[in-house]
Amino acid sequence: MDFDAVLMEPRRAAMEANGFWHGKTVNDCFDAWLAAAPDAHALTAIRAATGERRDFFVRELDRLADRAAVGLYRLGVRKADVVACQMPNGWEFVVAALACARIGAVFDPVMPIFRERELRFMLKHGEAKVFLVPAVFRNFDHKAMAERMRPELPDLAHVVVQGDEDETSFARLLLDPAFDDDPDRHAITHDHRPTANEVCQLVYTSGTTGEPKGVMHTANTLYSNLIPYAERLGLGADTVVFMASPMAHQTGFMYGHLMPLHLQARTVLLDSWDKALAARLIAEERCTFTMAATPFLSDLAGAVEEGGIDSASLRIFVCAGAAIPGPVVARARKILGAKIVSAWGMTENGAVTTTDPADPDARSVESDGCPLPGMELEIRNADGTRAGDGEEGALFVRGASNFVGYLKRPHWNNVDADGWFDTGDLARRDAAGYIRICGRSKDVIIRGAENIPVVEVESLLFEHPAVAAAVVVGYPDERLGERACAFVVPKAGQTLTFAEMTAFLENRRLARPYFPERLEIRDSLPATASGKIQKFVLRSMLREETSAARAAT
Repeated sequence: MDFDAVLMEPRRAAMEANGFWHGKTVNDCFDAWLAAAPDAHALTAIRAATGERRDFFVRELDRLADRAAVGLYRLGVRKADVVACQMPNGWEFVVAALACARIGAVFDPVMPIFRERELRFMLKHGEAKVFLVPAVFRNFDHKAMAERMRPELPDLAHVVVQGDEDETSFARLLLDPAFDDDPDRHAITHDHRPTANEVCQLVYTSGTTGEPKGVMHTANTLYSNLIPYAERLGLGADTVVFMASPMAHQTGFMYGHLMPLHLQARTVLLDSWDKALAARLIAEERCTFTMAATPFLSDLAGAVEEGGIDSASLRIFVCAGAAIPGPVVARARKILGAKIVSAWGMTENGAVTTTDPADPDARSVESDGCPLPGMELEIRNADGTRAGDGEEGALFVRGASNFVGYLKRPHWNNVDADGWFDTGDLARRDAAGYIRICGRSKDVIIRGAENIPVVEVESLLFEHPAVAAAVVVGYPDERLGERACAFVVPKAGQTLTFAEMTAFLENRRLARPYFPERLEIRDSLPATASGKIQKFVLRSMLREETSAARAAT
């Protein structure tokens, strides 16, 4: 595929001259680790449901990555072809990502929660040639789903199934030991490797456009974030990364896969969240770093306290996705002993801001951090002028880790002539340069760090035969940050129950985490004279109800 990475060249010379683009790829990082410490313990992968554990040394991962690269090549995958991967956190995910890097294929991680509706678009839009799926994960048959979609995906040549035993299995197609002796193995795994300025990752993010957007990254945009991020947090080869955030999400992929390879540090992966198991693993494996959303922080602190677990090894917990309530920081700091670092970022640019471990704890409550080296922030008033300290405005960013464009949608790139990217968020900045995200101008609800594509959900609700009008808005939740509420005006003589709404969305194959968790039936919705629904009125009402409920308890 030809990738329209139009946002790369305008800043390339400046990024390279200023040393923000390092010219290194995941292949360079892995090869350096292999040369320096081939027998280092690189990876531990745990399956929560079964307790199965696999451990790998660097040289073992190298051999498996070569096998998988040959396997993909024999399936017809070539440089710049897209390989989509819906596998959960695990060694197979890591091997597949490394294999794609060796043959120059573009890796497209997709969340295991996605179902046909999201996946049909993503796989077709990205022209995925191979789709890697688990046979069954969390009681859902991914293999059957993939096979149902194949007739509608003309570019999809192969479905490869993790955990199956037939001719489509990951083990048979990608890990055949005979590939070790393939006469073309060295050429396959070395002659097609991408440069640091070629697109290596395609990852989809929900937005306000009614369809997911395909974010393109190069090794330079990714590592220009990871390197200063690790430096600010004091991470090194002695770091033991614990990652339970999905690796199909940028948090898991960047800080649970790419960063440890750069650091030459061990990673402990957990395929699905189990707070008690996570607490035990952190203690037993002496994990020192993790990154996740606020609900994970609350859960982990609770599990450590309830289980009387020694979590003293954990030095840093980076919390991103939503503001961290002060009581959560105080409790987690006391129970875990770890420094709680707040951060803000996007799929489009990684973690743009973080607090510093040397900052007072209050910084993580009051702010979302300050920019990492290589990134700039600007907060603008409605008229486009710069906002002063403490003034709320639209947040723009530019710099090294910004993505290189939305695939096939350059008109959505939201980057002006000076390279400033409109994040769609509202923020304010203090005199020290720390920002606080105040809200979002884009219509997205963030539930437990997962973006809910409001436009898509609303569009589906409008398809219900009983619905005359529908909007979806967020309301505060102590654990998840936000939940979603659907306000519906039924057609004359019609009714709609919560169960009926849920069944309808289930039938439309919408991912379950996108379902509204509350339904409010109204005769009408607040609107402007032009007919535009005033969502802020509905949000305000829900906030007041939530506050009143908390006060009553």
